[in-house]
Amino acid sequence: MKPKEILVFGASGQIGRHLIRKLTKNNYKVVAVTRNIHQKGYVLKTQANPGYLEIVELPYFNLEKITGLIERCSICINLIGILYEKKKHTFKNIHTDFPNLLSKLSAEKNIEKLIHLSSLGIEKSQDSKYAMSKLEGEKKIKNNFDNFVILKPSVVYSVDDDFSTNLMTLLSYLPLMPLYYEGKTKFSPIHVTDLTEIIFDVVQGKTNESIIECVGPETLSFKEIIIKLLKAIDKKRLLIPMPLSIAKMTAKIFEIMPNPLITVDQINLLKHDNVASGNYKTNFDLGIKANRIFDEEIEKYSFNWRTGGQYSRDKISNIKQ
Repeated sequence: MKPKEILVFGASGQIGRHLIRKLTKNNYKVVAVTRNIHQKGYVLKTQANPGYLEIVELPYFNLEKITGLIERCSICINLIGILYEKKKHTFKNIHTDFPNLLSKLSAEKNIEKLIHLSSLGIEKSQDSKYAMSKLEGEKKIKNNFDNFVILKPSVVYSVDDDFSTNLMTLLSYLPLMPLYYEGKTKFSPIHVTDLTEIIFDVVQGKTNESIIECVGPETLSFKEIIIKLLKAIDKKRLLIPMPLSIAKMTAKIFEIMPNPLITVDQINLLKHDNVASGNYKTNFDLGIKANRIFDEEIEKYSFNWRTGGQYSRDKISNIKQ
């Protein structure tokens, strides 16, 4: 019987780094795949003790190399995802074709389990290329391989995210904040540590569910999230509902940028709530708690966006106490 070896695609991202720490701390050997070992390797090397982590560079989808990696592993975890398209990285390539390839190879090599990270609330987003590519990727996995687990998280946040940190940056500079769909879109934010615990339980085989919706303990509207972030960074901003036509017009301008703040596809995605659908079991249904509260967690790093930073008035008053 081959030793338990975990193969992780998307290892250098927010979730990947937390997951590597969790797995190696519990004596799992991890093979972490990254596109650029020179940029990401030094970060990954700090996540584990020597001997528990191997870093592999894969700048593009090399069939021979991926096949060799799958052949070695017991469990394959795919965390790769993008929020907007670039010339070489389209939604179809990343969210559909790559999961299709991994699931076919997983069946061919008869590995123990394929764990795939998808997204919550995408079933109704018929006008979003992001959502449709994710759903098609899920479909390919289901058709190709029986031993799969698809995780569908709501928005994942932490000090390393592209969600709360980007919003706090925008709120620091903009005099007003546009609210798409009047800020009514609902989310169930889950902290990356809680999501990591869910993935770890799946790795350990503590659940037989093939699809799990991963949610935090709260349901918050987009407007409520913005208000909480403003309070955390001690700022006051005008919150203005933006007409959809103007929102899409400005998004088209942003799409010209290398890293757009918002895209038309993301605006289409925001039309639908990002909460548990009731079609599948959640982590809470399976007894896997996710108890970290949004306010409490962002407070731990929001001082980076306050006037005065770590020496802000609030931080100093807390020290005096």
